[in-house]
Amino acid sequence: AGPQKSSPLLSCHPSWPPRLQLSMSLQARILADMKEAMRAKDQTRLEAVRLLRAAIQRREVDEQIELDDDGVLAIVQKMIKQGHDAIEQFKRGNRSDLVDSETQTIKVLEVYLPKQLDGSEIQQLLEQAMSETGATSQRDMGKVMGWLKPKIQGRADMGSVSSAVKQRLGV
Repeated sequence: AGPQKSSPLLSCHPSWPPRLQLSMSLQARILADMKEAMRAKDQTRLEAVRLLRAAIQRREVDEQIELDDDGVLAIVQKMIKQGHDAIEQFKRGNRSDLVDSETQTIKVLEVYLPKQLDGSEIQQLLEQAMSETGATSQRDMGKVMGWLKPKIQGRADMGSVSSAVKQRLGV
């Protein structure tokens, strides 16, 4: 017999097979990406994914829970936000090498975020939230944000959404 071919279904690459990836949990996808980065000897991606896995495991051990995709997504978002903050600090310290390293890490982590909403989609949701909650003043901001958060969480920067709500309510 000739050389054995590996089945494409056994491939650990995150983009194959697309229909199976939809059911793959975020943690399983992260683990598969780590293995793929090891095989490809991609140090940048491997370091970023290892940091993410460590953060996930740290939280699971600390809180004695098993995180679902939303919990993992929250960790990814937190790490990206921390990365942006670190980049600002590194820029002030004239450490372009660290800026580049942190930027690459953020690019790897952003792969795990869901498709981001664009400005028009956010405005459309904001209009819908305002009409459905009947918001008219700054006292209604909590209602509007409460309506928006489950629909936008992870798909847009909540800080900028909050600013847009404040602007609409005249705060």
